[in-house]
Formats: sequence, C-alpha cells, structure tokens
Amino acid sequence: MTVVAPAAPPSRLRAEGPLRRVASRPEVGALVGAILVFAIFAILGGRSGFLSPAGFGGYLELAAQVGILGAAVTLLMIAGEFDLSIGSMVGAASIFLSLLISQFGVPPVVAIPLTFAFALAIGALNGWLVVKTRLPSFIVTLASQFVLRGTTIALTRAITQQTIVALPTGAASDPAFAPFATTLFKIDTGSFKMELVWWIIVVAVASWVLLRTRFGNWIFAVGGSPVAARYVGVPVNRVKIILFMATAASAALYACIVTPAVGSANVLVGTNLEFQAIITAVVGGTLLTGGYGSAIGSALGAFILGVTNLGIFYAGINTDWYLAVLGLLLFSASLVNQYVLRRASGTR
Repeated sequence: MTVVAPAAPPSRLRAEGPLRRVASRPEVGALVGAILVFAIFAILGGRSGFLSPAGFGGYLELAAQVGILGAAVTLLMIAGEFDLSIGSMVGAASIFLSLLISQFGVPPVVAIPLTFAFALAIGALNGWLVVKTRLPSFIVTLASQFVLRGTTIALTRAITQQTIVALPTGAASDPAFAPFATTLFKIDTGSFKMELVWWIIVVAVASWVLLRTRFGNWIFAVGGSPVAARYVGVPVNRVKIILFMATAASAALYACIVTPAVGSANVLVGTNLEFQAIITAVVGGTLLTGGYGSAIGSALGAFILGVTNLGIFYAGINTDWYLAVLGLLLFSASLVNQYVLRRASGTR
C-alpha cells in the first residue's frame, strides 16, 4: 500500500520578494530623493557653478556639518527619544571652548577634551532627567535648550561684556585643532575640509553600532517597545542615557570644527540646528515613533539639505525660501516614509 504524505500546511507568512525587501529599507526613499534633488539643481544651477568644484565643496561641507549631528540624533530617535537641546549645546560648547582658551589661558590641547567632557556631562544630565522624571524627552530637552542658550548668553556677557568670543591670535592654527579644521585638498576653487572625514567616521560608527552590535539591537528594542525590552533584560535607562551623551558629544565635535574655522564663538551659533538634525533623520527614513531608521539614511538626508541650501543660491532663487523648502521636505519625507513602510508591511 502506498503511503501518501500529508500535504504541508499553507504558510501563514507571505513570501517576501527581493524588490519588497529593498523597498523596506529606510535608506531607499532618501536615496531616490537625493538623486532627484541633485538632478533638479544640476539642471537649474549647473551653468551658475552648482557642478563646479566650489559647488561640490560647499554643499558637502554643509552636509557634513549637519550630518555629524544627524547621525547621533538618528540613533536617539530610533530609541524613541528626541534631543531639542543639541543646537544650544553647539553654542554652549563653542563658547566654553573659546572662553577656556581666550579668558583662562587653557591651551587648546587641554581645552578640547574639557569641552567634550562638558558636553558629555550635559548629555548625561539630559538622559538622567528623562529616565528619572519619565517626562517626554521633547519637554526635558526643550527646557534644556532654553536653559543652555540663556546661561550661555548671560555668562558670556558677564565675563566678556560681549556675545562673541574671539580666539587669541594664532590659536585657530594650533596643532591641536588640525584634526578638526584642516583643508584636506583643493580642486580649482573648491575646498574639501576635514569635517568630511568626521562625517564619514561618525556615520560608519553609527551604522556599525546599529547593525553589528548588541547595543544596536538594544536601541531598536527600546524604540520598538521599552516595556518589552525591559522584560528581555535590555538596560533601557542606560541605553537612553548613553544616546543622549552621544548627541551631546556630536555637538561638541561640531563646535571643535566650526570654532577654529571661524576664529571665534558666537552665543547664537547652532540656532535651529536641532530641527535640521531631526529633518536629516526623518528624510533619511527614521520614524518619529522610534524603532526604525538608518544612519546611512540620515547621511543621505544631510546631503539633501546641503544640496538644497546651496542649490537654491546657484539656481538664482531667493534664499529666503530655504526654510520653506525645508518644511516641505520634512512633510514630503514623512509622507513617503509612511507610504513605504505600509507597502513594505503589507498594510493599507
């Protein structure tokens, strides 16, 4: 007698094709957007210098500066939190660095690590307040934003009677600043600076942490469901505090790059950078609800912002429209992310 094997039960899992897997990646929408935005401004401003070495150097510099912040903010957003104080942290770190050197005679080689230590302490305080008070990070860091900016302005005026602190003559060219403010190479009239290297390093480290380490798994778990993450042993509070420290450290790095480049620190430097950093993350595919995102996507988002910032100028459009374009970018990216995520998950 022939024994007929029972038919295998139908799988409850829908087969996922390669196209769907690619489309579900958070970077895909940002990559398409980056190509589209670059092509538009290449057409509109190509004859005005957008495609020249100076143009490339200009928007890559802008992209690198905001991209350094965006990568750290992306990790924090994947964990389900926001840091609205990162712009004020840039200003506070820049003034702190300049005051140490110009007012207290601290050599740059010592002032730079002290600036990072100062930023890490503020970041740890932000994270500790969020996990201990259980207030939304939006509220805690919004308060921190005003406290940092107000304290920076008040103390700077009290110490120097001014709102701009200039570095002493020759300090900007101190060897300690070389890793932060060196021109890598020039092509014709275009300069390519050290922040490009820092941008690549920060994005590479953030991607490695997210995709290759246990801490990266913890970040996704905390952003997906903090309660479930605690049940499986994830140290939720520690993860959040470390990520707040990382965003503050990125602000200190930004300050160490721009302060010697300008030769001074302004109490208002970093204004609105918190929103640009969040936009790079959202444009790069990171969900505002946490649990989903990509550091590489944030780099593409930063590239879009840099290209848009200078592309408007090269296209002959009034630069007053830049903020309006940023708002439209944020809205459009949110819609695209929502659509892509629904298509990838099969929901409508």
